[in-house]
Amino acid sequence: MSAHRKWLDAISDNIANVNTATPAGQDMFREKYVTVAEGAETPGVYVTGVRESTAEGRLVYEPEHPYADENGYVQYPNVDLGDQMSMLILAQRGYQANAAVIDRAKTSYEAALQIGRS
Repeated sequence: MSAHRKWLDAISDNIANVNTATPAGQDMFREKYVTVAEGAETPGVYVTGVRESTAEGRLVYEPEHPYADENGYVQYPNVDLGDQMSMLILAQRGYQANAAVIDRAKTSYEAALQIGRS
């Protein structure tokens, strides 16, 4: 569940910065990816880190923009909003599935406790 939460956080950052222009010569926002690994001691996965994309930003011709370079181009992150929205749905569904399992386990434990009280 924590892996899905971290994934949702990374996607949120990516979506929030999809149109963040960067002044020429400065580091631009880079798309974030969450990396996970299989748990050795427990079932499931755990977050091993957050990587940043190595893709170059996209250049958009906007000569009037204050961040335009000498040729009139502004640098934006190379974040595909469609891909991010697809990943957002996957991450949400995974998070919801984990929450449903926790809820069902809680209901089962409560039912087991009721057996002892009867």
